[in-house]
Amino acid sequence: MKQAVIFGAGNIGRGFIGALLGQAGYRVTFIDVAAGLIENLNRSGSYPVRIVSSEGHEDQIVRHVSAIDAHDAEAVAEAVAGADLAATAVGANNLVRIAPALAAGLARRLKKTDAPLNILICENLMHADQVLDRHIKASLDPADHPAFERRIGLVETSIGRMVPIQTPDMQDGDPLRVCVERYGFLPVDKAAFKGEIPDIPRLVPFEPFAYYIKRKLYLHNMAHAICAYLGTYAAQTLISEAIDQAEIRLMVQRAMLSGARALARVYQMPLEPLLEHSDDLLRRFGNAALKDTCDRVGADPKRKLMPEDRLVGAALFCQQAGVSPAWIAVGIAGALYRLLGEQSQMQSADRARQALEEIAQRPSGDPLSEMAIRLYEQLAGGRPLADLRRLAAKLEADGAPEIV
Repeated sequence: MKQAVIFGAGNIGRGFIGALLGQAGYRVTFIDVAAGLIENLNRSGSYPVRIVSSEGHEDQIVRHVSAIDAHDAEAVAEAVAGADLAATAVGANNLVRIAPALAAGLARRLKKTDAPLNILICENLMHADQVLDRHIKASLDPADHPAFERRIGLVETSIGRMVPIQTPDMQDGDPLRVCVERYGFLPVDKAAFKGEIPDIPRLVPFEPFAYYIKRKLYLHNMAHAICAYLGTYAAQTLISEAIDQAEIRLMVQRAMLSGARALARVYQMPLEPLLEHSDDLLRRFGNAALKDTCDRVGADPKRKLMPEDRLVGAALFCQQAGVSPAWIAVGIAGALYRLLGEQSQMQSADRARQALEEIAQRPSGDPLSEMAIRLYEQLAGGRPLADLRRLAAKLEADGAPEIV
C-alpha cells in the first residue's frame, strides 16, 4: 500500500486531501500538534467525512489512517523519508513552522533513495512553491540543494472544496467527523511534478498553472470575501443567507464576471467555462447545510487586502487586462470597513486611505484606491446596499468605452 504523509489534520487535511488520497488507495499519516486529535486518529484508524447539501447528507469513511505528533522529530523525519507522496494543509502562515521538519525528513530521504517525492502544497497562497522552497532550503544542508531540486517536486494546488469550521452539531457525536461540500476536484501544477504524476481520481494536472491559481484566488476567494463583507454589513450571519440577498448576489455576480473576463483575456481561455464555474460557485455559496459564516470567510481582512491577494490582487489583475475593477473595489471597501471596525478605529476615508497605502501598497491618489474609497464612504455613511450597487455601476460605466 502506498504511503502518504500530510502535514495538518484539520478541515482541509482530513476533509479534502486525506479523503482524496485515502480513496485513491494510500495509507495516510497525518502530522499535527493537537494531542487529542492525534490520539483519536490512532485509536480509530479511520474517520468519517460527511458530504452535506440542502437535500441531505452522505457519509464516507476514510480508512487506513494514523497520526504523528509534530513534536516527535524522529518519527516525522522517518515518515517523510519513507513516503510515496506528501502534502501540506497547515495554513499559509505555518509553512515556515513545518519546513524544518520537512527538511529533516527530506535530508534523510535523499541519502536513502533516488526515488522522487512530490509535495502537494494545499494552501491559499500565491507562489506557495517558492515560499516553501525558500523555507526548506533554509533548514537543508546546502550540499543537499542540488539533489533536492532534482528529486523533490513542490506542487502548487488549487483548493476549491469549501470546508467550514466544524461545530459540535456538525460533528454529530464524533470529533473526527468533517462536514464538506460535494465538490472535490484538485487542480495541480502539471509542470512541477518530479517523475510520474500519481494516478489519483479527481486530480487535475494542468499548465500553465498560474491560470488555476488565479481562478481560485481572483474568482472564488474574491467572490467569497465580497459576499462575506456585504453579508456582515447587511446583518446576515451565514454565507448562504448573504448570497440569497438580491443586492449582494448581483454585486458578487458582477465581480465574478469581471474576474472571469480578465482570466479569459490574459490566458486566452474560453469565457463560457469560466461563466459556468461562476454560476456553480454561486450555487455552492448557497449551500445552507455548510453553515459557513460571514465572520469566518471575512476573517483577516488585512491579509485579504495585500497586493497579490484576493481583493486588491484581483482588481489590479482586471486593470491590467483592460477590465474595470469597480465591482471588486466593492470588496476592497468592505474589507476596509471591517478592518477599521476590528481595530476600533473611527470609520473615516482618511484612515481607510492610509490602510490601503500601508497594506495594499497603493499610493495616495491611485485610481483603484480612490475608487475603493468612494465605495467605502457609502458603507461608512451607513448607506443601503442599493446605493453601493448604483455607485459601483456608475464607476464601471465611467471607465467604459462608447458602445455602438
